[in-house]
Amino acid sequence: MPRTPRRTRPRRAVSALGLAATAALVAPLLTAPTAAAAADAPVAHPVRYVDPLIGSSNGGNTYPGANVPFGMMAWSPTSTAGDQTDTAAANGYSYDTTRLRGFSLTHVNGAGCHPGAAGDVPVMPFAGVVDSSPTADTKDAKYAAGFSHADEKAEAGRYRVGLDSGVTTDLAVSERAGVADFAFPRDKPANLLFRVSNSLNGSEDAHVEIDAAHRKVTGWVETGAFCGRRGNGGTPNNNRKSYYRLYFTASFDRAFSGTGTWHDGTLSPGSTSADGGEGYLTGADRAGRGSGGYVSFDPSADNDVRMRVGISYVSLAGAEANLRGEIPPRASVSDVAGRGQRAWDRALRSVRVSGGEEDRRTAFYTALYHSLQQPNLISDRDGTYVGMDRRRHTLARGQKAQYSNFSGWDQYRAQVQLLALLQPRVAGDFAQSLYNFARQNGGTWDRWVHISGATHVMTGDPSAATLATFYAMGVRNFDVRGAFDSLYRQATVPDPSGLSDAGCPGQCEGNRPNLAQYMADGYAAQDQCHCWGGAAETLEDSVADAALAQWARQLGRDREYRTLSERGGYWKNVFNPGATADAGYVQARNADGSWVTPFDPASDRGFAQGSAATYVWMVPQDPQGLATAMGGRDAAAARLDGFFHKADGSWSVHGGDALRYDPTNEPGIHAPWLYNALGKPWKTQETVRRIVDTVYGTGPSGLPGNDDLGTMSAWYVFAALGLYPKAPGSADLLLGAPVFPHAVVAAAGDRGTITVDAPQASPDALYVDAVRVDGRAHAASWVDGSLVRRGGSLAYRLSGSAGSGWGTDPGTLPR
Repeated sequence: MPRTPRRTRPRRAVSALGLAATAALVAPLLTAPTAAAAADAPVAHPVRYVDPLIGSSNGGNTYPGANVPFGMMAWSPTSTAGDQTDTAAANGYSYDTTRLRGFSLTHVNGAGCHPGAAGDVPVMPFAGVVDSSPTADTKDAKYAAGFSHADEKAEAGRYRVGLDSGVTTDLAVSERAGVADFAFPRDKPANLLFRVSNSLNGSEDAHVEIDAAHRKVTGWVETGAFCGRRGNGGTPNNNRKSYYRLYFTASFDRAFSGTGTWHDGTLSPGSTSADGGEGYLTGADRAGRGSGGYVSFDPSADNDVRMRVGISYVSLAGAEANLRGEIPPRASVSDVAGRGQRAWDRALRSVRVSGGEEDRRTAFYTALYHSLQQPNLISDRDGTYVGMDRRRHTLARGQKAQYSNFSGWDQYRAQVQLLALLQPRVAGDFAQSLYNFARQNGGTWDRWVHISGATHVMTGDPSAATLATFYAMGVRNFDVRGAFDSLYRQATVPDPSGLSDAGCPGQCEGNRPNLAQYMADGYAAQDQCHCWGGAAETLEDSVADAALAQWARQLGRDREYRTLSERGGYWKNVFNPGATADAGYVQARNADGSWVTPFDPASDRGFAQGSAATYVWMVPQDPQGLATAMGGRDAAAARLDGFFHKADGSWSVHGGDALRYDPTNEPGIHAPWLYNALGKPWKTQETVRRIVDTVYGTGPSGLPGNDDLGTMSAWYVFAALGLYPKAPGSADLLLGAPVFPHAVVAAAGDRGTITVDAPQASPDALYVDAVRVDGRAHAASWVDGSLVRRGGSLAYRLSGSAGSGWGTDPGTLPR
């Protein structure tokens, strides 16, 4: 997805976790594992190994605040580098910036468009006199505070920090509500600022209402604008629009000693109501605009303020009901944090590993934690939600929740497979949610959905690949035939939006751009495609159509299968065997059939956030066909060697070279696993292990780049288990070398478990000598989807050297 810059990082930067003054409050569940625990015993409480600060630097764009699996509320700090209209990193938090302007109620994990998405309603504890409009503090010089990482502690389900102002903040959440303790200095004024208009991207409008008699603050913000700050190469204004309203209600355990509001530069002490948005511009064009309110307290006798807050995307009444139903009036932060930590522990226990180094377990379970943060609830406890048509809807029959936040171009490659494997019920509700959105959006399945908004970000048709994958992996709790018919129609019936250039190239409105030309010519013409890049669009649509074809076959839809299966091979129409003097590449073509020139393998012309050297490998549905186009498996493997190594033979897996592997973005993340299809699985094993060991790690810099709503983390989870999805629309898994001696994968529900045994697993034993599936010798470097759908066992024999011959028989190679 849209990338934010990353810096070269030291290996395994260590995060400081302090707050000694509150250490006694740590829940027993989070007590650190002791050395006495048997190294080979299954991890009893995986939540103990989660470090939410992993990925909060190096462009990972994760956030460290309190959340629960798939929750609506994510309460986390918004950092500032001195510009009230910006933040130090996408999604609100940068480990490298130790100054905050509030604690926002909503966040998205790892999105790349700066400044991210959401970050709604920052609440700032301020130990000082409110004598000017906080919106007028455009440089965050007064109404912000610094902190030290020694005074910060982030855990799954809880976040605490001591600010330089003397205020300590302690946060915990349920699915749609949260509770906070703000401990103020006794000798300073105590205030809470509600910056209702200050969402990360700005806002169209906002409102705050203070009810001193009932100790409540309520309000809403009308916002959206994901990727609206930049047009992703096109016109920024395309996404500078509102597509959701967040309501909140906050109640307190004590009376206010004062109130006030502000609008733009005007402060109104004693006022209890204010309105006004900031707009969606940046810098001086937006600075000094917006509204909010504050409540004051007398800290002299009691310096602790407890606040309970509920949110809703439907109504204020919905926020009130969500709060009442999820957090009792007397619930403490420790109470709510304990429930949240137990929820995370249950979710993370879907994969229980044994053995492995301490850092490996931390990296693994934090990656699983990040993978299971999304999709996110947008429906209230009563089953209502606001759809893509901005109208109120109720859940479909059998649906348990409406989910959103779909970074489709990223997630369909790894995260959706992990979701279907571990949480099939959630996957089914998510599939139904996307179908609901499409029906409310004139039949269009948008490729990047945020809350109830179609943002059009990126390229291709990832919904087709996603739902086909869900079905292949056994997910059935959604309207299967209705969703398939809708996706098939989108893939075969041109829509007027496909001829629009609005938002192009990065946010083109058409989800199947210029479909008539595509179906007639068998490729997306660079000069007529109304898309980001004709070559990339062709590859993406080929993947989507191949996935839909497999779904059609499973449904007995033979005519659709034949049509889609043929189109799954359209990638061949943009493979130019004479692209360079030395090799063939995928290359953009014009409508008249001519190749777009000049051609450079290092260029992104015709592609989306990647070079021709990367995109040439993006044919997961037909690796044997790709190998044939390259001159055979040996020739393809030799080229793949050059993709992962420099000319001198040294590794090149950290990115920064357009001709080689980039672990920070999605188009090539499956490439290490292609060696399996080329009959050289030992090269998959050593390449994947090199990436696992040197690109990923612990500490704030432990992710290679934007986590992209769990995608990069899901890649790590699969790699550590020695498994990887073969292709979208399939439940087949490619086999690699596990890093743990033992793992049990147990999906929620009644699906069978998968056990993975690799007793020789160690940092040096990275090669597979043999595999047994359900006790029988298995010569292939992949397993079919029955393992996912029914469960079973994988037993590996690993060693420190390659050459066993396992997985090399041409008759057993992945197709």
